[in-house]
Amino acid sequence: MALFARLIFGLVDFAARKGLAAPPGGSQASGKAAARQTGIRGETYAYWYLRRHGYIFIARNYSVPGIKGEIDLVGYDGPVLVFVEVKTRTGDAETSGRPEEAITPDKRRHLSRMARQFLAERRIPKATCRFDVLAIESRPGSKPLVRLHKGAFAADG
Repeated sequence: MALFARLIFGLVDFAARKGLAAPPGGSQASGKAAARQTGIRGETYAYWYLRRHGYIFIARNYSVPGIKGEIDLVGYDGPVLVFVEVKTRTGDAETSGRPEEAITPDKRRHLSRMARQFLAERRIPKATCRFDVLAIESRPGSKPLVRLHKGAFAADG
């Protein structure tokens, strides 16, 4: 399976060699739609990047009715259940900030609450868990720069 993940990531990485943003001159999508499309591309890139590094995923885009947001990826890194937040930025880090900086205390609270709900729904009361952040900077014309922060923050509550 590791060979398969390496192969697919190689293809995804090759496709992203000029960045993850939609190519200029493509569809005239609104700014919000273009950002969503970049986010989807970033999550797909992150999925295969982490699979190549041995993660085994059990859920993508997990959300809870009545709770704002979603958990991008849920899976195992060895025996540890990991909740992964993916942040993708296509602009210059100096002007738009580093992707990791978008994980505010409020966002952490929402992620922690959803993680508790995920564990309760699956009747996993005593799992060893952690929160990882995968930051992707994708400048136009350049290969994405990836930073994985294992154990980026602790659960609230």
